[in-house]
Amino acid sequence: MRPRLYEPEPDLAKVELSRILEPIGVEHLRDRVHTIDTDRRVVVADGQEIGYDRLVLAAGSELVRPRGLPGAERLSDIDTLDGALQLTDHLRGRQDYSVVVVGAGFVGLEAATELAARGRVLLVDQSQFVGDQLGPGPRQEIETALDELGIERRLGTTVTQVGDGYAVLSDGTKIEADAAVWSVGIRASELTRQICDGLDHLGRVPVDQRLRALPDVFVAGDTAAAAFDAEHTVMQACQHATPLGKVAGYNAAADLLDLPLREFTPGPYVTCLARDATGALLTRGWDRKVMASGADGADIKRRINRAIHPPVDDAQKILAAADRVYIELPFVLATRRAPRPSHESPRTRRPAGPSRPRLPSSSLIAVRLDQGHVRIGMCAGAVGGGSARPRLAPQSGEERIDPARYRDHWRVHRPDDHRHGERR
Repeated sequence: MRPRLYEPEPDLAKVELSRILEPIGVEHLRDRVHTIDTDRRVVVADGQEIGYDRLVLAAGSELVRPRGLPGAERLSDIDTLDGALQLTDHLRGRQDYSVVVVGAGFVGLEAATELAARGRVLLVDQSQFVGDQLGPGPRQEIETALDELGIERRLGTTVTQVGDGYAVLSDGTKIEADAAVWSVGIRASELTRQICDGLDHLGRVPVDQRLRALPDVFVAGDTAAAAFDAEHTVMQACQHATPLGKVAGYNAAADLLDLPLREFTPGPYVTCLARDATGALLTRGWDRKVMASGADGADIKRRINRAIHPPVDDAQKILAAADRVYIELPFVLATRRAPRPSHESPRTRRPAGPSRPRLPSSSLIAVRLDQGHVRIGMCAGAVGGGSARPRLAPQSGEERIDPARYRDHWRVHRPDDHRHGERR
C-alpha cells in the first residue's frame, strides 16, 4: 500500500495480490510489460505476446530521480516497498540519527514528520514555502507541526551532493546526514508513451469521462489525465487512483458486453496529511480548507488507512469492494452526496438475482470476449505474488462469465500547476 510507506514498519502495509486475485479467478502474470502494440492489440511481457479485446492501463507512477547528482546512489526513498524497507533497515537501532529530506511536498512532509519521532530532520526544498503545492490554506498548521517536532527547514535550496555521512546543499553548506531521502515528485509510467503522443506534463494519457483513451484502451490510476472538473485534473493519489481503476475495469467488460458504461464522476477532493503517530491534518477542497487536525485528524487518518486496504481471501467481499467505487468520507469531510444517474430515483434498488461480474483495479488487464463470454487476464510489474500466465483462451473446467446470465443485473451507478504531481 504505497500511501503507507512513510510508516516506521512499511512491511505491514503489504498486501499479497494472490489473496485478492485467486479467489475471483483472475490470472496473474508477474512480469514487466515492455511493449503495447495498440494496432495489433497485443502486449509483450517476458517475450510472450498476450492478445486483448480491451486493455486497461493502470501501470502507476514512479519517483522522478535526480540526474547528474554526485552520490545519487546513496539516496533513499519511500516510493517503493523495497526503498522504504532499505531506509527502515538502514536506520534501525540507531540513536539520535540525522536525516535530510529533499522535497517539502506531501510525501516529504509525511516522511519528515515520521522520522522526527526518532531523530533529527532537516527538510530541504527549492520553494520558499513548505507544502507549496498545497497552497496557503493548511500552511500555518503545517509550520506549527514542524516547529513542535523540531524539524529544521532550509528553503530556497536543494542538495547538490550526497556522501558517506553527509550532504552538501546548493548554498555550499555541508550537513551531517546518516541518510538522505529524495521525495521530489512523481511521473506516470513510461508505458503511457505507447498509447498516445499527447501526454500531459506528468506523462499521463488524456481520457474521456468514461476513461477511454483509444477505442480498445482504457486508462486509470496515476497514468490517466482524467478531468476532475472544468479547472482541475485528478491527482496522482490513492483517493483518485482507486475509483479510476474500478470504473475503467467495469467499462472494459461492459464495453465488450454492449452494456452502458460508467462515467467517472469524482467525489469531494480531500487531503489527509500525517504529522506523526499522534496527529494529522485533514483538508477539503482545492483551497485545502482545514477540517481537522491533531489527535482528531490522526484518528480519521487511521480510519482512512484501514479503509483503503482491500479485502482478501473472500470472493464475495472482494467483488463487493470492487463495485463500491468510493469510500464513504468521515463526517467532517462529507459535505455532499455523489450525484445519481438521471434515470434513477433515490429509491431505485438493484433487482434480486446473482451478483454481477466486476473487475478489480490492477496494473494491466487484458479482456477478451470469446463466444459470448468474458475472459480476463492481468499482468503486473514486480509486485504481488503468483506466476500463472494469463490464458485468455477458454480453459476446460473453468467458470466463465455468461453475459446472458447477468445482462438484467448490470446497472449504471454514477458515484459522485503541481510540480511532477503529488502522491496523496
